[in-house]
Amino acid sequence: MTTTIVPPTTTTTTTPTQAAPVRRTTHPIPTARLVLVELRKMFNTRSGFWMLVSIGVLTPIAAGSVVIFAPDSDVTYESFARASGFPMSLILPMLAILAVTNEWSQRSGLTTFTLVPSRGRVIGAKSIATLLVGLVSVALAFAVGALGNVAGSALAGVDTVWDISMVMASQMVLFNLIGMAIGFTLGVLLRNSAAAIVGYFVVSLVLPGVLLLLAQVRSWFEDLQPWVDWNETQVALLEGAMDTGEEWAMLASTTTIWIVVPLVVGLLFMRRSEVK
Repeated sequence: MTTTIVPPTTTTTTTPTQAAPVRRTTHPIPTARLVLVELRKMFNTRSGFWMLVSIGVLTPIAAGSVVIFAPDSDVTYESFARASGFPMSLILPMLAILAVTNEWSQRSGLTTFTLVPSRGRVIGAKSIATLLVGLVSVALAFAVGALGNVAGSALAGVDTVWDISMVMASQMVLFNLIGMAIGFTLGVLLRNSAAAIVGYFVVSLVLPGVLLLLAQVRSWFEDLQPWVDWNETQVALLEGAMDTGEEWAMLASTTTIWIVVPLVVGLLFMRRSEVK
């Protein structure tokens, strides 16, 4: 008896070639969305909210003070616009400071820079948001000044005087934007709300007196003072007196000294600063 050994049947299974997993492409957060987020962050804190409220309250009060205290000869559009813009010239730089320093003082920097690792994009969005707030606020000051001018002249029984030209209006807008830029620069440079606010008042209130005193006691500094005194060029802007090329050159000089150079230094340090 013979035994036949049958080899086992081998079945060949063909497995289809597995496709490589598709890698998802991530798109960066759009700049417009970053700007909207920064705008919301400027006013969703208690300090930002109350500064916004103070602008809404103090602006019409300042315009109304012209009707009460100013003589009839000063019931003009320029008087009302300057009075309406005065509270904003103080509050807007504070908003610019807080817009930058909230990432460090409110301890939200870890979240912000994790979602958007590029700190340059975040600071750029903050600068655009600050610019938009400044433009809207100045437009509000001009609107309140126009309403105050119409109402004030009617109450005083005098003709309505529109004495602000487009050149003067543009210089007044630039005055407020440069003030916000100073606050923004101090926020980037110091990254601390209290220190930046104190620094702003030192630059805007204390430093001009020191420079003026130095120009009076040192003759060599007298001609140099207008080229380094930020407050003097700001006053010329507010009065709409920038008529010559030399005055614009002085503005460029003070802007470079007090805004451009400190801002570049602050951005360099910010790129390497530790966020806790």
